[in-house]
Amino acid sequence: MLRGTTVGLRARHEEDITLLRTELYDDVVNGSRSEAAPWRPITPGANDPRLVVDDTNERNVSFSVVELEGGSLIGSANLWGIDNHSRSAHIGLGLFPSARGKGHGTDVVAVLSHYGFAVRGLHRLQIETLADNAAMLRSAERNGFVREGVLRSSAWVMGEFLDEVLLGLLADEWKSRLT
Repeated sequence: MLRGTTVGLRARHEEDITLLRTELYDDVVNGSRSEAAPWRPITPGANDPRLVVDDTNERNVSFSVVELEGGSLIGSANLWGIDNHSRSAHIGLGLFPSARGKGHGTDVVAVLSHYGFAVRGLHRLQIETLADNAAMLRSAERNGFVREGVLRSSAWVMGEFLDEVLLGLLADEWKSRLT
């Protein structure tokens, strides 16, 4: 398990899937805001790639997020779009409603950054998030991510186009923050 200050990132367990589906993906609004595709219901037992990890897909690494104190499952995190040639990847995470507002998102971004830079040897990490997602913007910026641009009206969410913010962090920037 990868450990942060308040959270751990561990392999996805079979028993995580029902709770992740209920807490993250059955919520139409949350699901619409976190995916680039339209929301759709997930049939219990389906091999949906957001829930069931494909260990043969080396471009995506998925984790279950647990609280270190007590070990409760509180969300999902991943590095996706891993490009081993350019040594880059994207960060994604989703926390259960009951786990939000407690600093866990900032800790998840820190642990994913450590995994990407120290464990995987990546050069660049990137986050794309909706411009009104203040919690994710705060979590990224507290970890040294820099706003690199705004993709105007690029996300269709619940009947309207929203802006997305693009943030990036380079390995050298991450290393300099550690000292």
